[in-house]
Amino acid sequence: MMDGLLATLDLTGQEFLILTVIVIVAGIVRGFSGFALSAVVMASAVIILPPVQIIPICWWLEMTASVLMARGGWQEADRGIVMGLVIGSTIGVPFGLLLTTSVSVEASQLIALTVIIALALTQLAKIRLAFLATKAGLYGSGIAAGIVTGLASVGGMVIAIYVLSQDAPAAKMRAALVLFLFVSSLTSLIMLLWFGVMNSTAAARGLSLAIPTTLGVFLGQRLFTPRFASYYRPACLSLLCALAGAALVRTQFA
Repeated sequence: MMDGLLATLDLTGQEFLILTVIVIVAGIVRGFSGFALSAVVMASAVIILPPVQIIPICWWLEMTASVLMARGGWQEADRGIVMGLVIGSTIGVPFGLLLTTSVSVEASQLIALTVIIALALTQLAKIRLAFLATKAGLYGSGIAAGIVTGLASVGGMVIAIYVLSQDAPAAKMRAALVLFLFVSSLTSLIMLLWFGVMNSTAAARGLSLAIPTTLGVFLGQRLFTPRFASYYRPACLSLLCALAGAALVRTQFA
């Protein structure tokens, strides 16, 4: 039975085990911070699969996590802002996918990991870009999120930078991220199918990893302690930089 599953997934037993551990950890991070699930998966799994194969897997994982967390996001988030970001993201996704599917595996790995590190460092530095708090900044952030979603499935990190520029409360920021990831996942599926990135193998991989992802998200939510909330994001971002940096060294200089 296991051999049949692995054949369907086109993975070895060791690769599937490693991916399972990765998505559990990523789910825990998502449960804590409300984002970075795909970023952790991409930064870690890129040593096993090329980014173009990880992106559709991340779609299934993000959808799974978003369904679990979307209720709170819908109640607390500014839905007008979220929809503006989703519109921009829908425009940007095909451009990111076009680049990802046009370059070599090595180049796509370099692009994906560099984007992750740059976005994580920007958030760690708490850089606030005042021009983002405008109508143009709203749609521009959405487009940028769509592009990096197509490149590395990390649009949520761009949205985190946008929300940070609004000087919004932490709960509102987390809710906006959760709701954006849920709604944008629905629109990005069309592009993944259009580009042929979402195929039967990708769907099987995503579905098989959805259960351990769910476990991770529940663990993250249960372990979340409000009085330590200010430490979770820096810790998650630091972990992300370390993972992406290690993967960058391994993939580019091994």
